Parts: sequence; C-alpha cells; structure tokens
Amino acid sequence: MVLGVNLALVVVQVVVGVAVHSVGLLADAGHNLTDVAAVLVSLFALALTLRAPTARRSFGYHRATILAAQANAASILIVTGFLVWEAVRRLIDPGVVHGAPVVWTALVAVTVNLASARLLHGGHEHDLNMRSVWLHMMSDAFASLGVLVAGAVIWWRGGWYRLDPVASLIVSALIAWRAVALLRDTADVLLEATPAHLDVDELSAAVGTVDGVESLHDLHAWGLSSDVAALSAHVVLDGHPTLEEAQVVGARIKDVLRDRFGIAHATLELECESCAPDAAVDPCTIVVPAGVPGLVGVDADRHDHRH
Repeated sequence: MVLGVNLALVVVQVVVGVAVHSVGLLADAGHNLTDVAAVLVSLFALALTLRAPTARRSFGYHRATILAAQANAASILIVTGFLVWEAVRRLIDPGVVHGAPVVWTALVAVTVNLASARLLHGGHEHDLNMRSVWLHMMSDAFASLGVLVAGAVIWWRGGWYRLDPVASLIVSALIAWRAVALLRDTADVLLEATPAHLDVDELSAAVGTVDGVESLHDLHAWGLSSDVAALSAHVVLDGHPTLEEAQVVGARIKDVLRDRFGIAHATLELECESCAPDAAVDPCTIVVPAGVPGLVGVDADRHDHRH
C-alpha cells in the first residue's frame, strides 16, 4: 500500500512542480522517489531473511535488513545534498512560483506521507529496517509541510519566492540529522556492538542469581539484526557438577536470557573454574587434537561464529 500511493504521488508532484516552477515540489518529489526505492529495498531484505541458513551463511540473511536500512539512510543523505544545492541555486536566482497549485499538491503529499507513516507505525521503534522506511515517510511529510507553508505565504503575499527554497533548506537539515543517526545505529550492528537495549551489567547480575552459577566472564553480546540478538559467555559453576547437572544449569541460564533479555541464540561454555589468565594461548580456547579418546564429537552451534 505504501509503495503504491507513494509512486502515484511522485508522478503528481513532478508534473505539478514542473508546471508551476516550484523547486519545493520537485524536492519533495525527489524525496518521495527515494521512498519508493526504500520500500522496494526493505521488502527485498525482508524476503531474504525468510531464507534458511546454509553452510556458507550459518546465520542466514538477518543482516540483509541492516544493509537495507543503511542503504536507505545513505540515499536520504544523497538526495538531501542534491536538494540543498538546488535550493541554494534558487535562492540566488529565484523563479516565479505559483502558490495555489503548490499548496494543494503539498497538502495531498502531507496526507499521503502521514498515512504511510501510520501504516508503518508500531515496528519502527526497534527495527532499523522499518525505521529507515518510516524515516523516509516522516521526512517527506515534514518536507511537504514546509512546502505547503511556503506556498501558502507566496499565494497570500503574491511574492516572497525565496521562501520556497528556504523551506527546502530547513527541512533538508532536519532530515539529514535523522539520517545520520540511522547510519550510526546500523553501523553499530554491523560492527557487532552490544545492542542498545541490552544492559550488560544487568544481564551479568541476572545470570549470577541462577542456582549453580558462581561467576560469568568473557561475555560477548551482539545483534544479528534489530530483533535478533546473540550471546556467548563462559560460566563458572559452583563446585564440580556432573555433566547432566551442568546442562541443567545451562538450560536455566538460557531461559533467563530468552525470557528477560530476548536473546534466543546463546552459546555457553560451562566451567568448574575460571580460565587461567596466564595461558600461552587464548586462555578460553581449547585446542582438541583429532582422535582424542572419549570424545564422541564436537557440536558446532551454527548460531555462534566464534566457535
């Protein structure tokens, strides 16, 4: 629905903008054209996430939505840069702008963009892919509102043509600020930063309250996408439990991680004592030669590339 109405809006804005010489309307059409591209990119990314993991891509395609969000944010900045250049050129040499058609077309654009943003409401707070599309819609809603106000003043005063590019400059600055913030958030996910909603200290304290846990170290938490978090950690257990007892404690920890922190992919190394800090190699790495007696096999959790 969002894709269809925005595509129709682009056609209307371009036709009216060229007819009445309004850079504001053409600027708004440019933003709406990126909306169409943004929705297509986001839909394609969502389709990729439905593919099953493979031996080559053991995490599946969850990161596709992050790449889509980053591409959409970058496209906003590129289009905004072009609009700033065009607005400055029109400030130097303003053309005649017909206020009435600008007002009515901008009013339609505001309505369409706000309706589109409403359709996307509810998923943009935590999903970066959804937020990138929602940002496109809201930025265009504000851009159209600026064009509407400028057109109304021009219509009322019969002049003040420079107000049209001034409105574009103000709106472009606001949009660019939001786009940069979105780029920063997507970069954090790609750099495997700890998810913003996750408090590591709180998580460590919660795991420490689980029966049978002595301490937690070598903790790593990262996001595969906006809504899929993963974690790996070394857990020191009380005493010297049997394998079955240790597995019970591990299951309790995973329940806490899933229910309280929304972490469905957790890989835990259960220990009876902390890793030696002065080991010659990585203190928390165990190198197992082939053919070790008593070793049935190695269970490589496909959800943790740190194995």
